[in-house]
Amino acid sequence: MKSTSFYILLILVFFSACQADRKENLTLKILATTDVHGALFPYDLVNDKEAKSSLAQAYSYIAQERNKSDQHVLLLDNGDILQGDPMVYYSNFEKTKQTHICAEVMNFMGYDAGAVGNHDIEPGHEVYDRLVKEFAFPWMAANAVKTSDGKPYFQPYTIIDKEGVKIAVIGFITPAIPKWLPEKIWSGMQFEDLEISAKKWMAIIKEKEQPDMVIGLFHSGMGEIGELKSDIRENAVWQVAKTIPGFDVIVCGHDHHEAIKWVENVDDQKVLIVNPKSKAQFLADVTVDFQLNTDKKTYSKKFDSQLLDVKTLPVSKAFESHFQSAFEEVNDYVSRPVGRFTRSIKTSDAMFGDSPFVDLIHTIQLDLTGADVSFTAPLSFNAQIDSGMLEMRDLFKLYRFENLLYTMNLTGQEIKDYLEFSYDKWFRQMNKKGDPMLFIESTKNRNRLSTMFFNYDSAEGVDYTLNLQADKGNRITINKMTNGEAFDLKKTYKVALNSYRGNGGGGHLTEGAGLSKDELSKRLINSTTKDLRFYLMKWIEEKKVVDVSCNNNWKVIPENWWQQAKDREFELLYGNN
Repeated sequence: MKSTSFYILLILVFFSACQADRKENLTLKILATTDVHGALFPYDLVNDKEAKSSLAQAYSYIAQERNKSDQHVLLLDNGDILQGDPMVYYSNFEKTKQTHICAEVMNFMGYDAGAVGNHDIEPGHEVYDRLVKEFAFPWMAANAVKTSDGKPYFQPYTIIDKEGVKIAVIGFITPAIPKWLPEKIWSGMQFEDLEISAKKWMAIIKEKEQPDMVIGLFHSGMGEIGELKSDIRENAVWQVAKTIPGFDVIVCGHDHHEAIKWVENVDDQKVLIVNPKSKAQFLADVTVDFQLNTDKKTYSKKFDSQLLDVKTLPVSKAFESHFQSAFEEVNDYVSRPVGRFTRSIKTSDAMFGDSPFVDLIHTIQLDLTGADVSFTAPLSFNAQIDSGMLEMRDLFKLYRFENLLYTMNLTGQEIKDYLEFSYDKWFRQMNKKGDPMLFIESTKNRNRLSTMFFNYDSAEGVDYTLNLQADKGNRITINKMTNGEAFDLKKTYKVALNSYRGNGGGGHLTEGAGLSKDELSKRLINSTTKDLRFYLMKWIEEKKVVDVSCNNNWKVIPENWWQQAKDREFELLYGNN
């Protein structure tokens, strides 16, 4: 019987031989997408026209790079693909018995790994649990852990070997999901702080895997160093890159920004951060040249990076022909007539005051819930639905997101405080007639709103005014209920609003009305089981003909100040349209 020392010697010899056989040099091409939001095909199914960018175009470049014999290609995705387009909506909620279109497309494209995004959680357990099984690659979120045992709900990381070069890819999701989504959608999970989780998993990977390179897929925005504006850091990639040594490349996203940045971490090592924006507009393209060091154990790495403009790429014919029938099926679905509108409506009107577009959503929410008051906002900056026959595709203009419809109890004072908060983020205080009214900033290419219009909540069910001259907290005067009854600050009212807002999204109920997270759940009376768009469709189908109108239940005063500012700023934002 051979001694233990013999076996130890044999292992050491084998290990040394493996080290000696390490490849001298290797070129790796990292290609990455993020926040695709359903931009699978080169066609805008909502507006019934060609799209400028899509995965179908990105794939032509991916296939081209794979055909090069002098490099290896690593294809990664950084989350948020399951929301934003009728194609994915159809697979999420309508055609659920077949392989999801995102799984079909991404498996066809040959993705090596992906991270889960917050909008991938939004469709609910039934959808994302199904995708975990259907994807032919690991779908990861190391900081989404089970409440039962603290272990990762999704796979935390994966190891990819390219001719002996060992690459670790770790996925993370923004931990701010509980701020936006009802708990039943993410039940069984909790979300760890990105910096804490990254530190933990980096230590595990270094000890267990000893990789030659570490890539982080962070579905989180860049953020700022030391950003501690709340107890949950939504965007913390810069902080992680700076404070957690070990990452070579980080793909970030979530904030829909376009960026290539270098960060020097606490060990004086440089970390490359890339963000290819959204809707497949860009493809992150990072070339890494590995050169074996003189120790014959470690590699030095040289990086070259770019964001490839996808709209300049041709559509892959292989992709197009493979998915033609799937595209035609969904195109037929969105072309289905739903009902008829008596007038055209557009969200540009909703940026400045009461509007038929927003009033239609209010009307439907009040009708569906029997609530006293409704809150909603324009969810698109410049959407229009023409009079005449309404098709299913138009509902994606009417309501962009897959929110549920909540009914909650709020006091009159909380309703007023909610509105004060909303309008303070929407309309400036004006000291004279010529002062700016909305929060507009000028960029290199255009003027745009500098505050988030999807947080411009107005109310229906109450008649009120916004005083542009008044101080913060004293700008809203609620005169009465729209039905003629007196409005009582101490009375409790039933309020209809979407689940994002009802869960604290935007801060209207937390910062504005002053409700704690625990209190929000206590105030919930009812929630729909399906998304609000589904119920909007059923409501319009039942009505057949919808007489769209605006009841002007809220006004901005002084009216002459408002009118002049509206005319001036409408042209700034929208031109002469």
